[in-house]
Amino acid sequence: MLQTAIEQLFDNPPKTYTEADFRLFERFKEALNRGELRSAEPDAGAASGWRVNAWVKKGVLLGFRMGSVVDMSVQAARQPYFDKATYPVKQFTASSGIRIVPGGSSIRDGCYVGKGVTCMPPMYINVGAWVDDGTMVDSHALVGSCAQVGKNCHISAAAQIGGVLEPVGAMPVILEDEVLVGGNCGVYEGTIVKRRSVLGTGTILNRSTPLYDLVNGKVISASDDRPLIVPEGAVVVAGSRAVTNGPGKDWGISLYTPVIVKYRDAKTDTKIQLEDLLR
Repeated sequence: MLQTAIEQLFDNPPKTYTEADFRLFERFKEALNRGELRSAEPDAGAASGWRVNAWVKKGVLLGFRMGSVVDMSVQAARQPYFDKATYPVKQFTASSGIRIVPGGSSIRDGCYVGKGVTCMPPMYINVGAWVDDGTMVDSHALVGSCAQVGKNCHISAAAQIGGVLEPVGAMPVILEDEVLVGGNCGVYEGTIVKRRSVLGTGTILNRSTPLYDLVNGKVISASDDRPLIVPEGAVVVAGSRAVTNGPGKDWGISLYTPVIVKYRDAKTDTKIQLEDLLR
């Protein structure tokens, strides 16, 4: 069984990796490429709606451990590249159904990229990531290692979708279907953004900063066993809250916080409608 073999090789590293070990890793990586394996997947029985597949993250880390650094330069004198031999650039053909617009984008081997994904230059998708059908990854955007991105999402220019590869049991960042991430947003530390949510320009989400829901009058926070979860259809913008004591109050200082100002409706859909002619 692939899982058992990967875990044994990860937990009991040999002094020297054999040809059989490398063949095992290639089987694992090809399963990632085909979308048969995911570092996290939907689970209706889990409180967050997702479960982590820690052994898959072990397999991704195993590739870094096994690989030696090699020259991957196309033209070494003009643009040298050096990386792990186990993680070259992912290979596509026109029949893959993916648009990679010229201009310096990279997609690392060992990730799933669905049909109809559009990659605007320069953007980057790291190993272990899952980017589902119809999603757009805009210029200067990052999809981090093991991040999970659903169908028909829009990751706008310069947005950062963190990965969370380590520790292996930690939830990676997850964007469910039809999420719009505005320009210069950052989603980190295993945050889960539920389907059809909208993150306004410059919104930052992580475990440390609570999310204020003005519509329902509550504060949403992460806990030791639960990531920050943005509710379905929430429209989140970058806000601030005043420091209420000490020098911060005296100096009139406010701290950044994300704020839910509304939930998605027909008016929101009209404002953020993606231009089908670009796809």
